[in-house]
Amino acid sequence: MIALVWRYEVREEARAAFEATYAPTGAWAQLFARGEGYRGTELFRAEDGSYLTLDIWRSRADFEAFLDAHRGDYEALDRSTESWTAAEHRIGEFEVMG
Repeated sequence: MIALVWRYEVREEARAAFEATYAPTGAWAQLFARGEGYRGTELFRAEDGSYLTLDIWRSRADFEAFLDAHRGDYEALDRSTESWTAAEHRIGEFEVMG
């Protein structure tokens, strides 16, 4: 399995919407659930107010197949939430070891 890890700096006025959308049952998770091999999402908030998301997939191939099938919806959701963040960084892809 793999985890795709992102870090976000969220604007204060958008925190509630961000948390609802990026939560394990939020709009991103609902979109990812259309893809075979999606295992779940976790959302974390740090003391400094930044957030991390971990999107777990069975394999990179499953994630890429999801993107091929749902790229339009992925890009539309991304555009609809981009004003909520001051910055976002893809930290990387990690192999799940447990």
